[in-house]
Amino acid sequence: METVRIGMAGLGSWGKNVVRCFSRAKGAELRAICDGDAGKLAVQAGLYPDATPVTDFQALLDDPELEAIALATPAPTHFALGMRALEAGKHLFVEKPMTLSAADAETLCATAERLGRTLMVGHLLEYHPAVDWMKTYLDSGALGAPLYLYSQRLNLGTVRPDENALWSLAPHDISVILYLFGAMPESVAAHGEDFLQPGIEDVVFVYLRFPDGRAGQIHISWLDPHKERKMVLVGAQTMVVFDDMAPMETLRVYNKGAVLPESPNRTQVTVRHGDVLIPHVNAGEPLQTECQHFIDAIRTHTPPRSDGRDGLRVVRILEAADRSLKQGGVPVMLETAVSR
Repeated sequence: METVRIGMAGLGSWGKNVVRCFSRAKGAELRAICDGDAGKLAVQAGLYPDATPVTDFQALLDDPELEAIALATPAPTHFALGMRALEAGKHLFVEKPMTLSAADAETLCATAERLGRTLMVGHLLEYHPAVDWMKTYLDSGALGAPLYLYSQRLNLGTVRPDENALWSLAPHDISVILYLFGAMPESVAAHGEDFLQPGIEDVVFVYLRFPDGRAGQIHISWLDPHKERKMVLVGAQTMVVFDDMAPMETLRVYNKGAVLPESPNRTQVTVRHGDVLIPHVNAGEPLQTECQHFIDAIRTHTPPRSDGRDGLRVVRILEAADRSLKQGGVPVMLETAVSR
């Protein structure tokens, strides 16, 4: 397996973290870095002197030895730049959201598949060791039948002028729900408010309804006094809490639940309380794991976990939620045929 030579486009507040992780990935060579801001480019060029700094994205495409491109540019540029990269024969890593429309996401997927290129989306939390643990725990049956999941992604944080809180924050939680449940919801409903900027929702509540009765709810906001990154997964036997802001004890498993009547003659539902388990979770930076996964997928010719179709599913839900927002929270039906 040969070294994958990669170029990085977009060196902003998140891109500088992505380029750091690709520079450390085994089996990868950071060959070039690209940004239209000369100041940002100069800073990163000082950190990675072996990578060629360029201000023109075309320079990455014209390098015949460059095999892959990572995009951490603004979301509205993902489709156009991603298409150019794929059509130039490059493997593509693109940050979330993959695109701003399902039609564009479908085109990227079809292009990558036609050209035999690896397409991976930066759904970071799918590579979080705590989420991996939750997936293994759920699949083992110890949770019992999964009933519902809710998440909170809140902060008094960056207020974006070009996208609402839904498109900025919800891809993380949507991707995890799809990863854990292994299915598409049948309907999406969303309510939100634009307190700070007309037409740009600062706080959004998204409700996902699955064909088998499971449910997911997502609360996202950049106008909140608390910084919260929490998920609660409730099953028929146990319940799991993932608190990404906890310095320790990121995961807790609660051995509690409701007990249904044993016979039709008894109607009383009782509750059961048991022990609390704090499982050990392997340490590791999710972003480093994610970047390494992309390189490994290219070298071994295997589909990445968060491939283009995974990105497409998330964009479909985002698009439906956005439509529901504009329609006052009316549920939008989805095709459920596409599952993991």
